[in-house]
Amino acid sequence: MGKASLEDTLFKTNMEAVKEIAYQIRLRNLGGIIIIDFIDMEKEENRQKLFSVFQEAMSKDRAKCTILEVSELGLIQMTRKRVRESLQRVLCEPCSYCDGKGFIKSPLTVCYEIFTELRRLALSNRNCKIMITANPQVADLIYDDEREGIERIEKENGYKIIVKADRNFHQEYFEVATL
Repeated sequence: MGKASLEDTLFKTNMEAVKEIAYQIRLRNLGGIIIIDFIDMEKEENRQKLFSVFQEAMSKDRAKCTILEVSELGLIQMTRKRVRESLQRVLCEPCSYCDGKGFIKSPLTVCYEIFTELRRLALSNRNCKIMITANPQVADLIYDDEREGIERIEKENGYKIIVKADRNFHQEYFEVATL
């Protein structure tokens, strides 16, 4: 009795994981050889059902995938071709501090983080002055391309936002302070 219920629990756990794993593979645009380590199950029919459900979940993927059946160890091996740039390449840019050997967040990504911080701040503060201090590239972006977003946040929350560029700030670093 105990072994059957354990097998059922393992099967249910693996089945819950299938949908999320397929979603994360697509979201992160993983490519190449991918090995997924499910919890080992003894029953062959459960491994077959898991494989079928995983194949169905991956059928929604636009990328070309080849999926092998579940191994004795509970592994599914697959290959997947990327269909677009990776999330890191979209959200980051080559690091100017290390001559392109690493990545840092782009000024636009940092700008959106500032917007998120301003909205979080709105939960406890209204009708006040706010000072944003950021790297000059980020500050310029806020002044120019993202000016509409700042104006909308000012209007929605009664803020008066002042943006200050500080060349000593790393591109990813910023401060948002109430005055």
